Amino acid sequence: MKSTQDVKNFIEEENIQFIKLMYIDAFGVQKNIAIMPDELERAFRGGISFDASAIAGFDDGIRSDLFLDPDPDTLTIVPWRPIEGKVARMFCDVRYPSGKIYGDDTRQILKQAIVAAHQAGIRVNFGAEVEFYLFRLDENGEPTRIPQDHASYMDSEPLDRGANIRRDICFSLIDMGIRPEASHHEQGPGQNEIDFRYSDALTAADNNLTFKWVVKSIAESNGMWADFSPKPIDDEPGNGMHLNISVMKDDESEPDDEEVRKLNMEFMAGIMEHIREITLFLNPTQGSYRRLGNMKAPGFVSWSEQNRSQLIRIPAVKGTEGRRFELRSPDPTANPYLAYAMLIYAGIDGVKHHLTPPDPVDQNLYTADPRLTETMKKLPSKLEEAIRYAADSIFVKNVLPENILRLYCERSR
Repeated sequence: MKSTQDVKNFIEEENIQFIKLMYIDAFGVQKNIAIMPDELERAFRGGISFDASAIAGFDDGIRSDLFLDPDPDTLTIVPWRPIEGKVARMFCDVRYPSGKIYGDDTRQILKQAIVAAHQAGIRVNFGAEVEFYLFRLDENGEPTRIPQDHASYMDSEPLDRGANIRRDICFSLIDMGIRPEASHHEQGPGQNEIDFRYSDALTAADNNLTFKWVVKSIAESNGMWADFSPKPIDDEPGNGMHLNISVMKDDESEPDDEEVRKLNMEFMAGIMEHIREITLFLNPTQGSYRRLGNMKAPGFVSWSEQNRSQLIRIPAVKGTEGRRFELRSPDPTANPYLAYAMLIYAGIDGVKHHLTPPDPVDQNLYTADPRLTETMKKLPSKLEEAIRYAADSIFVKNVLPENILRLYCERSR
């Protein structure tokens, strides 16, 4: 862990001129304020104030002043900025003027979920596979719906015109301490995917936000617009945020394969038990429901091995990497802090109650006999349905601050 003195030393040694203090609103929109190096001591001592009344999810209607508390462990240089006038970035927690943590800060909500997992004796890691489209800009620099190319799944250059941009994105991420696992062209025209190795939940959520920021910035510098929306083009595949989830015992003992497998299955069963109640936080926009149930996006609460038509699949991998499962419903419009927190709480419920998942469905659900699918539990097919499930859920009300649930239900309507 970095200390505040480590940060100060780094800022001085690297001749950093601007420091971006970043945070997000309740819906995952990234915000920031930039300070000069001589303000760093004040930031660490008491925080940097901002007008909370202007930020979704941060206004209690009475007190509008909140403070940003920088997290030293998230310090990194912004590599695409000029060498002269270097810029660094830290993520922040949000506090009241008294120093008390602001409970509706979704980064704090995830931290509380991680504590709950520790108390349940488990550790949860996430690895995201995030898809995005690259569209051209018009002569005025405004986004169009003209894709960068018309390549398809894993095509190579010259069909794949996104390879150089993906390479620049990956190099920038590496410079920021984030290691991508793989990148490739996806099925849609101009659609791309970059995958990440596992991280603990907080690091994975921070990295998710950093990734989207880097992609949008690098795309713009190359005359492109990066679109993470769930369904940018009606008749083409949507953008998913597939989550590879791995659950381990939170102790130092040598893991027993059968015990770990059972733990992951119980955690998975908890997610399946509560998935309809938490879908609002995994798929929070109207466009999310134009993606679900179409073109390899799941529509049913089911699982199988290797089968991409399911909500959850267990990938075919070797060795200890097999201790994971892939949740395929989330999309990139989700706030990762909130999405990961809700999944952790659902999984904990499965572990505590030793839930078992239903039998696997080893069929392609996009072409399956309707007599089968009519008997299966379905994911919400409309935003309004997802809102009803969340609003009526005792589980959600027990783990989520009332204000956040209200905001999601009201904003989404």
